[in-house]
Amino acid sequence: MAVMDDAPVAPGNPPRRQRVLVVDDHPMYREGLALALAASSDFEPVGSAGDAEGALESVARLRPDLVLMDLRLPGMSGIEATRRITAAEAAPKVVVVSMLEDDDSIFSAMRAGASGYLLKGADRDELLSALRAVAQGEVIFGAAIARRVMAFFSGRAPSPAEAAFPELTERELEVLERIARGDSNPAIAQRLGLSDKTVRNHVSSILNKLQVADRAQAIVRARDAGLGSA
Repeated sequence: MAVMDDAPVAPGNPPRRQRVLVVDDHPMYREGLALALAASSDFEPVGSAGDAEGALESVARLRPDLVLMDLRLPGMSGIEATRRITAAEAAPKVVVVSMLEDDDSIFSAMRAGASGYLLKGADRDELLSALRAVAQGEVIFGAAIARRVMAFFSGRAPSPAEAAFPELTERELEVLERIARGDSNPAIAQRLGLSDKTVRNHVSSILNKLQVADRAQAIVRARDAGLGSA
């Protein structure tokens, strides 16, 4: 059971770390998440499971506060596991961490009771920040997922660029558009009203998120998606 923010804490004793169960069918990814959690001051990895059945058993046995849940699991899906976990009395909160970013997966997970949805490309700080917010009762989406959710409820379909590169922020998409047009960093800075340093940071982030080695590869990816052609 999660500790409430206003629960009294004995003088000199730090708040109890939130207990987290990691569910993913890839052992190395489970281990990486567990290491990230263990290195934080807020969370304690208490176990892991490689499938939904193991997750249900571990939740009943370990009684974690939070569950990090993949959706693609052997046998029972992560969505069904989330539904069963959150339906129980005094259930832990579930945060989905998945490669899936389609509307069906996102909204099925939320209907199943998930309190958060992140993509596996999320960095450590984003993950820990999301877990802290969920532990305090919030519902959290990663940046790419939040744009899809907002577009869905606003009735606006994502633009081709947003659909092609959901991991990029709106500003990063603007910078990528200018990169695809062949603009230099100073030209992009002048065009968008940004400092040269800010543009360099955006370019570095874009290359990292698109997992490309250099600007030329980013241009190829962007033009393949229709950017830079207008």
